[in-house]
Amino acid sequence: MPFVKRDHTGQIIAVGSMPADGSTEELASDAPELQTFFALMGGDSNPLETSDLKFIRAIEDLIDLLISKNVICITDLPVAVQSKLMERRSMRHTLGALNLLGGSDETI
Repeated sequence: MPFVKRDHTGQIIAVGSMPADGSTEELASDAPELQTFFALMGGDSNPLETSDLKFIRAIEDLIDLLISKNVICITDLPVAVQSKLMERRSMRHTLGALNLLGGSDETI
């Protein structure tokens, strides 16, 4: 698992394979927050992974739309999906709502 270093706002500013000066927190290598950091740093140029990130965001937005229109209720979704949605909402809020789809972006 990679080790991360965060700034005073909690955003990842460095990643390493071993603990180093201030980077003692471990994250799973597939953690969305870590993938976002790599994408922002330009380290992820795999077109499929980039497409996946955009698609995930589109699915999130679709779910939010369905919930806001009372088509579905968040409690209709499996608990694991509810947890992931809440985790991503929190991350999006913390990271300032990334603009992955190229349009204007609003936090939830």
